[in-house]
Amino acid sequence: MTALRKQLVEEARARRLSGGGHPATFTISNLGMFGVKSFSAIINPPEAAALAVGALLPQVRVVGDPPEMAVRQVLEITLSADHRLTDGATAAGFLQAMTERLESVEGIKEW
Repeated sequence: MTALRKQLVEEARARRLSGGGHPATFTISNLGMFGVKSFSAIINPPEAAALAVGALLPQVRVVGDPPEMAVRQVLEITLSADHRLTDGATAAGFLQAMTERLESVEGIKEW
C-alpha cells in the first residue's frame, strides 16, 4: 500500500477526509433521494468510474425455495467505467462484490 493510499484510508476510517488536495478517482452519484429509479452517471475526467445509485423501491420478486412471490426493497445501481483506465471485467467484479455485501447483513457489517 502506498503511503498516500494508507493516509487516505486512515483519514476515511477516522471520518476526516476533507476532499481538498486529493485527486478523485471515483464518483458516487445519488439521484435515488429524488425518486429516480435508475440512471447513468457521467464520469468526470480524470476519474476512472462513476456509480449511479437509484431509489430504493418496493418490487414484487420471486424468492425462496420453493419459489413464492414477495415484495422486496430493490435498489438499482449502475457503474460507468472508463475502459482506458479499467477493464470491464474488473468493473463487473466490483458490482458483484458490492451487490453481495448489500444483500446480506453480514456483508454490510464487514464494511
